[in-house]
Amino acid sequence: MLAADHCRRPQLSVGHAARVPPRKTASFGPGASGAERPRAFPCCAGGKVLDVERTSLVAETLEEMATDEDSKKLAQQLQARGQAALTREERRARQRSLESLGAPAFQSLLQDHGVSPMLRGQAKILQLNIGLYCNQACSHCHVESSPLRKEMMDRETAQRCLHLAQEAASNGALTTLDITGGAPELNSQFRYLASGARAMGLEVIDRCNLTVLLEPGQEDLVPFLAEQGIRVVASLPCYTPDNVDQQRGRGVFERSIEGLKMLNAAGYGKEGSGLQLDLVYNPNGIFLAPPQAKLQEAYKQELQDLFGISFNRLFCLNNMPIKRYADYLLRQGQLGEYLQLLVQNFNAAAAEGVMCRDTVNVSWDGRVYDCDFNQQLEMGIRLPGKPVNSVSVCDVESLDELTGIKIAMDNHCYGCTAGAGSSCQGQ
Repeated sequence: MLAADHCRRPQLSVGHAARVPPRKTASFGPGASGAERPRAFPCCAGGKVLDVERTSLVAETLEEMATDEDSKKLAQQLQARGQAALTREERRARQRSLESLGAPAFQSLLQDHGVSPMLRGQAKILQLNIGLYCNQACSHCHVESSPLRKEMMDRETAQRCLHLAQEAASNGALTTLDITGGAPELNSQFRYLASGARAMGLEVIDRCNLTVLLEPGQEDLVPFLAEQGIRVVASLPCYTPDNVDQQRGRGVFERSIEGLKMLNAAGYGKEGSGLQLDLVYNPNGIFLAPPQAKLQEAYKQELQDLFGISFNRLFCLNNMPIKRYADYLLRQGQLGEYLQLLVQNFNAAAAEGVMCRDTVNVSWDGRVYDCDFNQQLEMGIRLPGKPVNSVSVCDVESLDELTGIKIAMDNHCYGCTAGAGSSCQGQ
């Protein structure tokens, strides 16, 4: 499959593309021969950002969740059995599938391939998941964010995170504060954290879903990001409407394009501006992310030709077989097929560069993890004398205390070591 084929070009009429509910599988492969390219939406015509009424996506997302049978079933299961029980069941399902494939334990595979010991190095990146509230409810979301989630980081925890960042930055080790969610911008601590870290001279990454830029009350968000020189890493799993709306919800593509236009107008993605805009691609099917370089070329051409949009880099990430994506795979009877794909494409070189080696991840409540995936599976960093999954930012005086600790691993880790590799920083 060619790189460009990962983002199928459907035939579209002028105006809004047909929209379908999220959590459904799109068709894949090249578009029909001679298929017409989709044209720019009216609000983006001529490469200009036109004034549009700001309406929240929250109501539409909640409506979709209320009418989607899969979402309703999951909500009932969560209420009846609790998140911890469902997480354990999900892990057992992965393990059963791997055993039926005759796949080795992940740790054994690392040893067989001579991968260096999975120990934490000195932290270069402090990643904060500051809350699970989001205006979207994407079908692949590994943190199961939605407008129904209320978990949010408070000021006390945010202050402690900045204290640890300051200490780590002062010795020259820490370079980056990576802020994610949910939609992190909708947390009251986002601007406090971002501006505080920038004042320390740290790079700050905002993992942005783009539609948040159009939410009422966020009119000054783009100017804030630009003034602070914050790097924006934005989700855009395709450059055509059908795949994006299927994965991320009705109307998300149109709003995402509008958000990108706003960022470009502020200088993001423009040569010489110093304002970096990166996009994130993840597959909408049972296949691995393609090599970044080839798909980046296609993204740059298509977004420029269709909408006059420019950006700096494209990150290609594999979908992790956990949470909503695991639920989807189980419903489709494809969990074993996807895990087999991950195992067969294990890449020892990718294992040497996984993010957990130099990243400390912190949850909204201050607990500390090796990565955002482990956070969602309640697999906390382990310190001697501390109960499992209990270590928080209040238990350490320096991020250096975590150096040399064994990284927590399990059967989901195949997702980061398949193909060209996959982590929050790309391949």
